[in-house]
Amino acid sequence: MRILLICLSLVSAVRCCVAEEKPVVDETSGGRYEFREFHDPNGIGKFYLDREIARVMGHQGISWLERPEREEEERLTLLIKALKLKPGMTVADIGAGSGVITVLMARKIGTDGKVMAVDIQPEMLQALERKCKGLMIDNVQPVLGTNRTPNLDENSLDLAIMVDVYHEFDFPYEMLSEIAKSLKPGGRVAFVEYRKEDPAVPIKEVHKMSEAQVKKEASAKGLPLEFVENVDTLPRQHVIIFRKVPVESD
Repeated sequence: MRILLICLSLVSAVRCCVAEEKPVVDETSGGRYEFREFHDPNGIGKFYLDREIARVMGHQGISWLERPEREEEERLTLLIKALKLKPGMTVADIGAGSGVITVLMARKIGTDGKVMAVDIQPEMLQALERKCKGLMIDNVQPVLGTNRTPNLDENSLDLAIMVDVYHEFDFPYEMLSEIAKSLKPGGRVAFVEYRKEDPAVPIKEVHKMSEAQVKKEASAKGLPLEFVENVDTLPRQHVIIFRKVPVESD
């Protein structure tokens, strides 16, 4: 009985600590973000609009990106179809990793088009360059970004795509703002995220996003984006697309 009472006291104490936790607001970013001590171990403890930011997958995970069963699991061919790519487009693969999606888009847009392959890890870009060289693909330009900007020219893109990476951005508002600047008027940005609404999707919860959450973040004040559609033809992921619109003057 004594042991039971001690255990119940400990549970009560933990619940009390969680209830009384006061998030620390990051004032350096306009108060957009907050840090919480109690959080998912697969996240970084930093929250944006009540969503915890996930830990970044390092270049050590390249073999997972390149796994042979990925087409069967995620139907990348359907993803490329959903993007409505056309020859001659300039597109960006944000968080390109080792270039799996980059290569598929490069082939679809043809030699008159260009893919800006952005990543913050030089090791990923090195692997991507080796892949493109081996496949004799020369319409891909690697770009080293930062956790705040993809380092792309303004008004230069027809489409920017983020495949399973947006939820890992340290500064999602700043990154999305910079991505929007890089889009041409009417240019599109596509969020490809594992569906949080579906518990059967075998991915850690902090690495999933709901359609509602994506819409909330892409519609944040100051972002010149409007919702276009959610293409739900993939077995595990949303393809949520927004379009750049003119900024309204005060």
